[in-house]
Amino acid sequence: MSVVRGVSRLLQLSLLICMFTLTVRAQTQTGMVQITLKSMEGKPIPQVELRVDNATIAVTNDQGVATLERMAGEFQLTLQRVGYKTTATRIVAVAGQTTQVTLELEAQAVLEESIVVTATRADSAIEDEPLRVEVIDQSEVEEKATMTPGDIAMLLNETSGLRVQVVSPALGAANVRVQGLRGRYTQILSDGLPLYGQVGSIGILQIPPLDLGQVEVIKGVASALYGSSALGGVINLVSRRPSKESEHQVLLNTTSRGGADAVVWVAEPPKGHWSYSMLGGAHFQRRSDIDKDAWADLPEYQRGIVRPRLFWENGRGNSVVVTTGVTIEDRAGGSSAFPEELRTRRFDSGFIGRFLAGGKLISLRGSVMTQRHRRQFGTIFERDKQDSLFGEAAVSGATAAHSWTLGTALQLDNYNSKEVSRFNYTYVTPALFAQDEYRLGSHLTVSASGRADFHNEYGTFFSPRLSALVRLPENLTLRLSTGTGVFAPTPLAEETEATGLSPYQALPQDLKAERAWSSSADLGWKRGGVELNATVFGSRIRNVVGITQDLAFANAPEPTRTIGTEFFARVRRGDISVILTHAFVHSMEFDVRDVVRRTVPLTPRHTAGIDLLWEKEDVGRIGLEAFYTGGQHLDDNPFRTTGIPYWVFGVLLERHVGPLRVFLNAENLGDFRQTRYESLVRPTPGFGGRRTVDAWSPLDGRVINGGVRFGF
Repeated sequence: MSVVRGVSRLLQLSLLICMFTLTVRAQTQTGMVQITLKSMEGKPIPQVELRVDNATIAVTNDQGVATLERMAGEFQLTLQRVGYKTTATRIVAVAGQTTQVTLELEAQAVLEESIVVTATRADSAIEDEPLRVEVIDQSEVEEKATMTPGDIAMLLNETSGLRVQVVSPALGAANVRVQGLRGRYTQILSDGLPLYGQVGSIGILQIPPLDLGQVEVIKGVASALYGSSALGGVINLVSRRPSKESEHQVLLNTTSRGGADAVVWVAEPPKGHWSYSMLGGAHFQRRSDIDKDAWADLPEYQRGIVRPRLFWENGRGNSVVVTTGVTIEDRAGGSSAFPEELRTRRFDSGFIGRFLAGGKLISLRGSVMTQRHRRQFGTIFERDKQDSLFGEAAVSGATAAHSWTLGTALQLDNYNSKEVSRFNYTYVTPALFAQDEYRLGSHLTVSASGRADFHNEYGTFFSPRLSALVRLPENLTLRLSTGTGVFAPTPLAEETEATGLSPYQALPQDLKAERAWSSSADLGWKRGGVELNATVFGSRIRNVVGITQDLAFANAPEPTRTIGTEFFARVRRGDISVILTHAFVHSMEFDVRDVVRRTVPLTPRHTAGIDLLWEKEDVGRIGLEAFYTGGQHLDDNPFRTTGIPYWVFGVLLERHVGPLRVFLNAENLGDFRQTRYESLVRPTPGFGGRRTVDAWSPLDGRVINGGVRFGF
């Protein structure tokens, strides 16, 4: 036994000596480099990105200092910050020592706004992305916040290629159609998190825009990035970050249709490594029967929203964001003979962590969402609960030519209905994904991404996507993109949102997942204050799920095919900017109810817009806009088969008076209203017992709103 103990102690001692030797050796092979960055005037420069091999490895703190641990030897360090000239320098790390380096950065006038997009996972400047991402910047967000402070419907609806379709006016159900594809295929994210759920109506009429920094839009199949819920595209709502000073904003608004909004946004600057923001809102609408037919054209509602966010950054590239949201709403419409009501209780929480380790970026994301609904359709009540759990871990890195990402994700969606339990489901979908951007010189960048989803009900799917950015002469850029994706069917369709699930049969066992392909080509040109872009796109969706004449779900035997074009022009001259847009969409589908191929309903062939804005800081803004919606095929409408083309005109006036911003906005000055031409109420119940026709144009007519926005 003594011999065994002696051998054991000898082995332990040998192991300790080896570990000590390796530790000393590792320490002697690395060195510390402390970088101090100052302006030409000697002031420290915070938030400067320190990059090696095109990857950010550190960020300077408030004192302009960052500390690096590097292998001994010489390396090239690139320093980047908006407002300063990008600088590259060679630095030598001495083994076992701390090297102190002080550098001065030269200020550089920012001629064009640099926009960093996050929806593609690359966190790169928008002009460097092979995949086209459209960004609604903060100035446009603020403009729309004074027009509709209670929701983002107008913000999205006036973006080319997007159309907000109200599915049920009484219940506030609405979705976003991207390039003619139905709204169930659009994924709505908040800072990259599915805080609003995965399927069905995602509540865009319940999201106020006051705390948004920008909105990122990816059009076309994006399953390779975000899974099956992104079959038609992705809309990422990016929150505002606290600045260096306290920001307290209050917006009070009232409308000529009996609406009222009170929204507050509070943000505190970093103290140490911590900062926070909070959004709170109270929104009200009075019941309004504009055409006096005893049916509410505008339902009444009372809604309360609270969303705090907590931010942590250590100044070395590591950061954490935690958010929690609560939405409570009661909505009532219909008529006294047939009331339609909806009570919503939604709670969500999310986490985003980004950590630098060994020159690699590790990102962790997770969210949980639960919402309860209580719906009433006449004498029928339906209560349901939806839960969504999401988690993701990814690692990113970069070399001189490549920027890559590898990751894994898990999505769980659960639907439980008390009254119609035949539709209950639980979907569990683990996934693996990868992406690589490869720069082939200064004129060509290609991107390849792929995702494998392992769905517990519909099997395994692989969704690839390829994109390319070609820089042509004369400031021209060409973007090409193609990809495939899948969508797992659910009973939460536009038809069931409007009538409830009670009339319909359960999903059949042999129902197939929907599969899609899309491609697009974008040609852009930008110089000075002029920006032009033209897009050609196309998509095909197989196994499209529809509802048959006997109220059963079924796959269509023929695919839905969509082709179209978009045109965008922006001109900025001093305080004036003009935006012109046009979209053409031709979409055909197979209707399993009437067993016929037809134009997709509620998809205008042509839409166009003109937006003129004069804005001067500390003075105010004047905005004029006009939007055209062409004819659109209507489904199950006893009054007409095609919607009437129409224009909507609006004007916004805002005046800054000290800390106050007083605004007056008039929408739909021509007072075009659907109920001027036909009743919203059907003469007899329609498909599934529906009492109203689809909303193919505005229901509220001319609306004037005004109020104040002030900071303190």
